[in-house]
Amino acid sequence: MDACWILWVPCLPTLAAALIGGLHFLRLISGETDERLTARISVTAISFSALLALTALASTDSGSIADNLIYGTWLSSGHLNIGFSLRNSGFNVGLAALFSLLLLVVMRFSVNYLHREAGFHRFFFILNLFAAAMLLLVLSGNAVFTFIGWEVAGVCSYWLIAYAYDRPIAVHNATRAFVTNRVGDGGFLLGIALSLIWLESADWQVINQHAADLARGDANLLAWCFALAACAKSAQIPFTPWLARAMEGPTPSSAVFYGGVMIHAGVFLLIQLQALFNQAPLAMLLLAIVGGLTAVYGYWVGLSQTDIKSAQVYATSAQLGLMFLECGLGFWQLAGWHLCAHAVVRCYLLLTAPSILHATQCQAVRPVSPRWADCRWAFMVSLQRGWLEQALDWMLVKPIQQLAKDMRDIDERIIDPALGVPAPTIKAISSLAEWEERRMGANLDSDEDSFARGSGLAGKLAEWTAALMNWFEYRFILRGIGRDSISWGRRLGRRANRFEHLLLSPRYLVLFVLITLMVALGYAS
Repeated sequence: MDACWILWVPCLPTLAAALIGGLHFLRLISGETDERLTARISVTAISFSALLALTALASTDSGSIADNLIYGTWLSSGHLNIGFSLRNSGFNVGLAALFSLLLLVVMRFSVNYLHREAGFHRFFFILNLFAAAMLLLVLSGNAVFTFIGWEVAGVCSYWLIAYAYDRPIAVHNATRAFVTNRVGDGGFLLGIALSLIWLESADWQVINQHAADLARGDANLLAWCFALAACAKSAQIPFTPWLARAMEGPTPSSAVFYGGVMIHAGVFLLIQLQALFNQAPLAMLLLAIVGGLTAVYGYWVGLSQTDIKSAQVYATSAQLGLMFLECGLGFWQLAGWHLCAHAVVRCYLLLTAPSILHATQCQAVRPVSPRWADCRWAFMVSLQRGWLEQALDWMLVKPIQQLAKDMRDIDERIIDPALGVPAPTIKAISSLAEWEERRMGANLDSDEDSFARGSGLAGKLAEWTAALMNWFEYRFILRGIGRDSISWGRRLGRRANRFEHLLLSPRYLVLFVLITLMVALGYAS
């Protein structure tokens, strides 16, 4: 197979997304009448991508193609050289073929599922862009372009969770999921930076080949950075709650994002860096602990979930935890096969969720086990999902919000007054008045203008009166609007209100009545 053809695997969905987005933006396609055109563009593009990926997989098995194809240099500076390359190893191309087939199934399913939906064209634009991002992620030969696919897939996830953007809960859940994943992105970026500093390369092959040359502490730190990114993307503890919130999206997006494709990106990243993790025993121990805890947490919480999507979410979380445990124990090949099998099964189960709900008439598919239902504390912990999200809010979100509030108060109460920041509008009015005075030749601030000065007692009184009025005008009219005058007005208003409440109190009302009677009697006498 010619080397250039593998490049079209991620490029075809990119072109399909650009074409659908451009036509929809220019209002050349819209509504139900153009659904068939959008569907044909999407299905044709992902079909050819799947065909090319399968052909590349067959060529890899026959040994007729190189392991790493370089298409050019993206950045070159001194010893640093970052090229655009695509991997052709068996696992990368095999995963690309599997993901492209799952994306093809989901796209064909979505054609009928989203028929006559208001966001039909928008959905397929995002889904094609996501397909391009995931295929780039699994095929990229270096960490930089893997991160580009990683980020684009995350943005597409945000858009499809908030697909029904007129519903506040959908937008809120999309934002929570997006922000949570950005924590992992910080670890990914730090890992890229350390790779460039220590190894002068972001190429996956170079990182794995030279991992043994790193000091044990450096290898552990580099592995921890990528492990953080993997844990956030694959919803491991403590990042697990975002996965349940992601179910707000349409069923096809839930199936392909959180059942078949994107949710496994973290496991793929670990398998991609297995040589690095083999040199980092502490990082392997962390993977085993986190994976084991997530598997137990997913199983435990899943016992009390009676709706089908929630049950699928926590079953997915438990399976992903087992994959992390397998990686932590060094069973890399088992984790790879587990990933592929789970992607197929979970994608199918989520796609059939609406049919199951219709067949069961929205009744609970599986009742809670009586053994756990009778254990009240265990059932409560499961039902409340271990209070994991509330604990994270208490430990991280609320302190950060309070810190932001304190910083804003310091800025408004200390820094701005210390710098003497004026009100922009009043400053503009004052500058305009000064310019107008100079244009008219008044020049009242000049020492040479003797007209504004008085002589004798009457002149001095007039001068002082004018200075006092000028100070009052500047202080309370020009400069004081929004500051001193309003402040004094508020103080006078508050004192007037207090005086009014005082006068309306019963004892003073009785006193006023007695005074009125005494005055009336005095006049009568």
